[in-house]
Amino acid sequence: MTDLLYRWPKAARFGRSVPKTKFYERGALTSAVREKFVAQVRRITWAFKLAASTTNLSASTAVPEIQVFQVDAKGDDVAESVLAAIDRAVKTPIIFEITHGDERGRQVRMTAAYKRVGIGTPKLSAYYTTGWQPEDAERRPLPTAITLPTLYMTLLEPLTPVSARPGEEVADVAARLEAVGKLERDIASLERKLRIEPQLNRRVELRRALRTKQAELKLQR
Repeated sequence: MTDLLYRWPKAARFGRSVPKTKFYERGALTSAVREKFVAQVRRITWAFKLAASTTNLSASTAVPEIQVFQVDAKGDDVAESVLAAIDRAVKTPIIFEITHGDERGRQVRMTAAYKRVGIGTPKLSAYYTTGWQPEDAERRPLPTAITLPTLYMTLLEPLTPVSARPGEEVADVAARLEAVGKLERDIASLERKLRIEPQLNRRVELRRALRTKQAELKLQR
């Protein structure tokens, strides 16, 4: 798991507290997700706004801005369903920093999903994350980029199991991540079946299917 934190530009600092009720109002949350908001989230801070005006990078309709939200957890962590509720309520991509701990020591991890922005509710990939690190860990400068979409992909790339290819758009990377996730689940299922299958001819078929899925996974990555 990657250990990585970025040093966000001072010009992009936003520093605005966001009440949890804002997300109740904007999304049709289930009672279970609402309960997790209450039980798990102490504070949400809209910490940085990476925009054309704060980064001097050109935007696009797919990535008009990139937001950095800091979520202070009451306990050990915050559920992905809570992060997804926040993500779907905000129409631009978000990178989360989750913090937890007390005066004896605080830790932080960075997590995000590739977000495809369009008409209606944004579509999210799975969430990818760094490991937990001390809150005062050294931070890395932002990657070099000439546009906000490129910056978005290079920010997330170290977290994910795929590398962005030349000319790929955010939607392309998100689609490949979905394909990788499905292939990984298919491979795990085939491996389980292969371990318990007693019939030789059926084991041969399973091995053939497994090799095919593994080859497809290699191409997607």
